Amino acid sequence: MAARPRVAVFTLGGTIAMAPAGGADPAVPALSAADLLASVPGLSEAGAGITVHDFRRLPGASLSIGDVLDLAASVAREVAAGAAGAVVIQGTDTIEETAFLLDLVHSSDAPVVVTGAMRHPGLAGADGPANILAALVAAASPRLRGMGCLVVFGDEIHAARFVRKAHATSITAFESPSAGPLGQVAEGEVLVFTRPAGPAGRWPVSLPAGPGQVDHTVRVGLLTMTLGDDGELLRAAAGRVHGLVVAGFGVGHVPAWLVPDLEALAHQIPVVLASRTGAGPVLREMYGFAGSERDLQARGLIGAGFLDPPKARLLLHLLLARGARREEIAEAFRAARYASG
Repeated sequence: MAARPRVAVFTLGGTIAMAPAGGADPAVPALSAADLLASVPGLSEAGAGITVHDFRRLPGASLSIGDVLDLAASVAREVAAGAAGAVVIQGTDTIEETAFLLDLVHSSDAPVVVTGAMRHPGLAGADGPANILAALVAAASPRLRGMGCLVVFGDEIHAARFVRKAHATSITAFESPSAGPLGQVAEGEVLVFTRPAGPAGRWPVSLPAGPGQVDHTVRVGLLTMTLGDDGELLRAAAGRVHGLVVAGFGVGHVPAWLVPDLEALAHQIPVVLASRTGAGPVLREMYGFAGSERDLQARGLIGAGFLDPPKARLLLHLLLARGARREEIAEAFRAARYASG
């Protein structure tokens, strides 16, 4: 009989690991990794051996980029030691960002699967055990090798580059508006419907430099355009951030009166133009008015392609932290544009 694949499980905390301190008290971090796995029925049928790591016990909103990069290093060590895949269990507030950041730095073919829960164990219909079981099945499956980091939630399998949390409370909170799910887990089996672009479905954007050259002081801002924005926050960014993502209207538009400030800032630091809609790409040639996507990119802003603002910020952060120059940054976002097909 063939040996069962080994899956490394990392718990970070979040709703899935919370419980009321007593009675009707609000939920707080309480459960260990062992507690979480003990709550999963059918674990022996997941088809994998399991090693468990209590990595953090934090709400999703309190995780940092440093936490996720430390996690990526731990995942890499487990894979190098023979793990077939990894499962990350965390709070849902930041799953889309954690998954994408892991995807950017994960170089192995072993799948990394991120999951969590919308209802803590003290609520009726808690979804954590089912999500953990599906994630374990996915991480052990050879069908997902080479597909990087994935999010498994409600039995759906999503690519990290597309997924986003689209509802504050629903147990089906996660979706991929630009692409749809890649597949699903059903009856203990992984079904793959489609693969994202790139060699074997992997994210095609490479990062420059190496870990020894990472600048941990890099600060990247995110500014969302709103009706009547007077530009005060935009002007305040000058001299305070090393890069900026602007979440523009529609396909990449801003108020005409902000164009001079944006152009001036884009000559000082990399400024990436994304869409605040969260689905669909920033265009390049459709509109030509002052503040349009064509106008802004002609003035030095870098189009984010299909990446939504939080993901564009993470890519820009890693590029700057690893010493990328402006043309390398522009090339990385050009590659990201074609990673949706």
